[in-house]
Amino acid sequence: MPQFTRESVEQLIAQRHALGEPDLFLKGADLSGLDLSGLELHNANLREAKLNGCDLHEADLSGADLMEADLSFSDLNKAELFQANLTGANLTGVNLTFAHLAQANLTAAIIREATLAFVDARRANFTLADLSGSNLREAKLNGAILDQAELTEANLHGVIMPNGSRHE
Repeated sequence: MPQFTRESVEQLIAQRHALGEPDLFLKGADLSGLDLSGLELHNANLREAKLNGCDLHEADLSGADLMEADLSFSDLNKAELFQANLTGANLTGVNLTFAHLAQANLTAAIIREATLAFVDARRANFTLADLSGSNLREAKLNGAILDQAELTEANLHGVIMPNGSRHE
């Protein structure tokens, strides 16, 4: 597997666009610790990728396949994750403040000790997700699925719950 840098990822994105193939394929790639902030990674295949410790703030990951990816301790502040597939992903300790997770699939994701303050997760699927110890302050969970989700010691102050009620 090649060693990636921000520049090499930007080159891959540019090459794909030039070929009329905008979807990036980095399945299983090791991108640990990279600054990928603000990059256009829409519909990227990052399944099983190592993205731990990455700076992904304001990155566009809408529609991306991040199934079983390791995003632990990454900065996803204001990231666009609309309809992203995060099934089984490791999101331990991530910063998702103000991120857009609407309609994302987080089934069985590990989201322990994470910051999801002010996140927009309307109609997201958190079935079997572990959100224990996470800060969901003021999150929008309207229509979200929380079946068997673990919320032990999670901060739910001001959260708009799936049924539209506000948690105090």
